[in-house]
Amino acid sequence: MIVKSKKIKLQTKGKEQVVNVTDEVKQAVAEASVKEGLVTVFIYGSTASVTTIENASYSHEQTWGEDNSNAHLNASLIGPSLTVPIIEGAITLGTWQQIVVIDHDNRSRGREVVIQIVGE
Repeated sequence: MIVKSKKIKLQTKGKEQVVNVTDEVKQAVAEASVKEGLVTVFIYGSTASVTTIENASYSHEQTWGEDNSNAHLNASLIGPSLTVPIIEGAITLGTWQQIVVIDHDNRSRGREVVIQIVGE
């Protein structure tokens, strides 16, 4: 069994910014040389989340005032991590599906994402 971990750093803008990290996940899986297994993508913090989305550009300009309670709620609903199967050395995503980090906070932040691969 192989277990490999990699961290990537992001500088996000907040306000529902969507950051595509699919290429970084694919690269980490390729570097791990895992043919069958799982990859988990996890974001530190309680105001960001990880999910999949179709290939599209999203922009959300609405502001919620001075606090960021909605950021905490949105992040908890979507969740801080995503696990994707690795089959024949590749992550299993649909044709247009991407792995994204969404920053729900009301300001910019330095973010750290953990990519962990487990398999053979």
